[in-house]
Amino acid sequence: MLDCEKELAPMPTINPLVSPDEFVGLEGLTHLCSGGEAPWLKRQAKVYDEFCRLKSDSYRGRDSLFEHLDGCRRKVGQLWGVDSQRISFMPSAAEGMNWLARGLDWQAGDNIVTTNLEFPSVAYAWKNLPERGVEIRLVPHRDWQISEQDLLNTADNRTRVLAVSQVSFYTGQNLDIQALAKGLAGSETLLAVDATHASGVIDVPAEVTDLCVSSCYKWLLATHGTAPCYLSEKAEHLAQATTFGWRNLDVWPAQGAERTFPVAEFQMPEKLEPGNPAMAIIMFLEESLGLLLDVGIERIEKHALDLSQMIDQGLEDLGLKVITPSERQQRSGNTCFLDSNAEATRKRLEKENVLIWGEYGRMRASGHLYNSSGDVTRLLDALETTRHQN
Repeated sequence: MLDCEKELAPMPTINPLVSPDEFVGLEGLTHLCSGGEAPWLKRQAKVYDEFCRLKSDSYRGRDSLFEHLDGCRRKVGQLWGVDSQRISFMPSAAEGMNWLARGLDWQAGDNIVTTNLEFPSVAYAWKNLPERGVEIRLVPHRDWQISEQDLLNTADNRTRVLAVSQVSFYTGQNLDIQALAKGLAGSETLLAVDATHASGVIDVPAEVTDLCVSSCYKWLLATHGTAPCYLSEKAEHLAQATTFGWRNLDVWPAQGAERTFPVAEFQMPEKLEPGNPAMAIIMFLEESLGLLLDVGIERIEKHALDLSQMIDQGLEDLGLKVITPSERQQRSGNTCFLDSNAEATRKRLEKENVLIWGEYGRMRASGHLYNSSGDVTRLLDALETTRHQN
């Protein structure tokens, strides 16, 4: 029950790192849902125009499109601190986990460790493996928090993959990926990480993972259709490609028009790209990555964590049950609180021109580089106004 008499604490001033005017349609809106769908950058209009020009320019245009692909690959490598030649582009983050599920040489008695609070793409990529004698171990949350030590304690010498999201879609908890990697050091277990709710807003330690994949339509400020995926040398050695096409096989110029067997496979980065990546989306991602890198992920992370702490305090003052960890190092851009009428609350907030995400018994407010303390104040005021309508 909310305490109607409690006054909200005064808020410090936090200014946007990038003006909301840089985005389409934010006039008059409080947009705190980059964790669901990020707003669209106005500068992408010129990117689309350039894509259209190149698409119409035959071989010359295609060559330029592949130059953009290489440029985007380099920027992902820069953001994640890894060799860009170990970055491939998949159609979705779900395909990253599924690539491992298909490609490893599973044996009866093997197991996968994940959590019971995971996003479905991470939890269920292994859905067909139990029929081959593989166990899926779901580590339970404790009052909405996942313990890194519980994950490590659940793994054993038959654990082939430990699969987690760096940041929880449901709670906003930022797992200590470095600690998980250290705990698995020396074992054969692969550490597979979905960085969708981390990439673009906080640091992603991809270099200590074996597979790291991210959607692009949230914090990376692009849209649906591609997902950068890092693959370690260890994972590349242990997992086979299971999808093939002209791009990841040594077909041209070696074969010309006629097909013969055997045919050699390319290694990274083409290994995970059997056909053409989504070139228009790649160009959008290249553009948004340029902005994120120019601002700097360290600045963006500090900004997002400051906003998260401010939102947390305001929600606590309203008497709401926050399920995001209170420790700063366990935070992300997402701040989440329980609400049994989440969808109804979301719709009421929309009528106040406040956009956050609400579903499955919780609300999620996401502060990114275009948000400010004023957005937080408007969110809290709108919650105060609409809470009596439950």
